[in-house]
Amino acid sequence: MNLPTHSYADHIANSDRACAIVVHRGIWQKAPENSLLAIWKAISVGCEVVEIDVRRSADGEFFLLHDDTLERMTGVDQRPETLTLQELRSLKLRNRDGGEPNLLTSEKLPSLKEVFDLTRGRIFIHLDIKRREMLPEVMALARSMGVDSQVDYWGDLKTQADLTWIREAVEPHGVLFMAKTHLDHPDADNQLDLLFKLSPALCEIYFDRLDQVAALKDRCREAGIALWYNTLDPVSCPGFTDTAALKDPEAIWGRLIDAGISAIQTDHAEVLKAFITDRAKNTRALPL
Repeated sequence: MNLPTHSYADHIANSDRACAIVVHRGIWQKAPENSLLAIWKAISVGCEVVEIDVRRSADGEFFLLHDDTLERMTGVDQRPETLTLQELRSLKLRNRDGGEPNLLTSEKLPSLKEVFDLTRGRIFIHLDIKRREMLPEVMALARSMGVDSQVDYWGDLKTQADLTWIREAVEPHGVLFMAKTHLDHPDADNQLDLLFKLSPALCEIYFDRLDQVAALKDRCREAGIALWYNTLDPVSCPGFTDTAALKDPEAIWGRLIDAGISAIQTDHAEVLKAFITDRAKNTRALPL
């Protein structure tokens, strides 16, 4: 897949685009999660965005891994930040989502530089950076490697201190930033106030009821905020999960899109892609 000539930010801002498909840690059902092969498979099936997890090694290099230890994905019971990048790159990854049932593969734990080289001009990237203080250095790396228009950065927006940090550390760089807002928290009104003060291009939204999202649809559109939702089973809102979507995609993915969600992160990107394509065809086929 080759990216459009416009940037990730321009793509997100395009109100005429279809719902963006965000593949979680690459196509990990066919390769180790967060591996170069899983990312390549996401590119090959035409996903628009791949989500990856970023940590920093003992010698200051960035690499991909979700967990606080290496156990699940490599079988090594050690904290990854205690090893150098060379030591980390020597470890083979377990297949799929790791754990003892999945055998070790020839795939190695990748550096972020390798990922940027692989993805340049091919796919947008959602960076889940595990420590906020790493973000300026990751931004600098993306700029130096010429992929800064392909990536987004994520951060909490729960307090005034969060807003101040984002405005001081992130906004001056003109990067695509995604805030995280919880409508299911007691301080939801405060979080919404902060959201519209910042007006980021993207907002990952959590809710108790879908009508809470639908009520924000027009206001977010006017503010230039695209809404992103995560249907991964462990972190999704009640009922709106990948598992439920596989049984009835219209009742889950379809309702989310109708409520104003325009980016969905999923472990089942190929199924979501087929659903969005078929839904568009059926909509065009309806009589006027």
